[in-house]
Amino acid sequence: MEFDFEPIDADNHYYEPLDAFTRHLDRAFKERGVKVVTEGRRTHLLIGGKVNRFIPNPTFDPIIVPGCLDSLFRGQIPDGVDPRSLMAVEPLRSEYQNRDDRAALAERQGLDAILLFPTLGCGVEEALKHDVDATMASLSAFNKWLEDDWGYVYRHRLVSAPMISLADPAAAVAEIDRVLDRGARIVHVRPAPVPGEHGTSRSLGDRAHDPVWARLAEASIPVAFHLGDSGYNAFTAAWGGTSTFQGFGKVSSLSKILVSDRAIHDTVASLVVDGVFTRFPGLRVASIENGSDWVSLLVRRLRKQANQTPWDFPEDPLEVVRRNVWVTPYYEEDIQALAELVGVERILFGSDWPHGEGLAEPTDFVKELHGFDDAAVRRIMRDNALELLGVESL
Repeated sequence: MEFDFEPIDADNHYYEPLDAFTRHLDRAFKERGVKVVTEGRRTHLLIGGKVNRFIPNPTFDPIIVPGCLDSLFRGQIPDGVDPRSLMAVEPLRSEYQNRDDRAALAERQGLDAILLFPTLGCGVEEALKHDVDATMASLSAFNKWLEDDWGYVYRHRLVSAPMISLADPAAAVAEIDRVLDRGARIVHVRPAPVPGEHGTSRSLGDRAHDPVWARLAEASIPVAFHLGDSGYNAFTAAWGGTSTFQGFGKVSSLSKILVSDRAIHDTVASLVVDGVFTRFPGLRVASIENGSDWVSLLVRRLRKQANQTPWDFPEDPLEVVRRNVWVTPYYEEDIQALAELVGVERILFGSDWPHGEGLAEPTDFVKELHGFDDAAVRRIMRDNALELLGVESL
């Protein structure tokens, strides 16, 4: 596919090495944070003293082939084909862990830039939710590893998102200041209730977090809410499922249906209803790898509730969503319907490369944009990402 512009992919990933959470971890948290344990040929991660199953093979070698599950997620599996047979693996490639090789590959893929997010890292905060201090220390250690191996902006092509937990708001602001001083352009916050002391939790919209949102809005730094372990398996336990994440491919069908899209739906709801976007109208957030089917359901619910309790909604909730929220739809979804609801200006191209459920070739996303004119295609494939980041170019 030829473009008269260079696309920006808002959803790319690296595969972390085993020391991503331990290289810079304060030794006081050696037993409370992430710990690598090898038993014969098997490598496990202990997080908070418990074996963690979020990533079954934390060495990532071998690893799933990019895009091999495309037909599964499109619902286009031929009759008689076992969906499990679509899984294909390959040896770990250098582009997954080496920033120079990845930058060169992104250029060959025709991409001006990519936004990079964790893979293993998306499961750590949930595993540490009962230990706020270990959470803050572990994510700060991870961010220092990220600085070492990837940098926050590298060769004007790789933009990596440090992870920020709001569990300790004062420490979160300090960590934000630290990563901004080192060039961070976007931060990643888990779409989930915020863990507190003694097993409590808070809404993301709780005013205790206002110093965090204020600092990000003041610095014009967007927040990415990326799919991960948001703890929603606790809901499936009430229906006979497991209360903890058991690894991709091991989640029951009922569990998937019960919690699909729930975390991001509830995350954005909390920010709208609790007034975060009204208090900080310049705060920009992006939903990454959560799809877009949840958006219309959330808007319907918000507008109905606004009609019933208008005193809780000083602004039209749809207009708030249109102003503050960017969305990366899954390639198999109705992108035209999303554009009609929130505007083409709030849609981001994201390939989820190199994950198996993503696209084998990132720019193939443009094939899903039939019906959009050239200006809209450019917006989705490039310009909206720049607007999210608050820059004219990288």
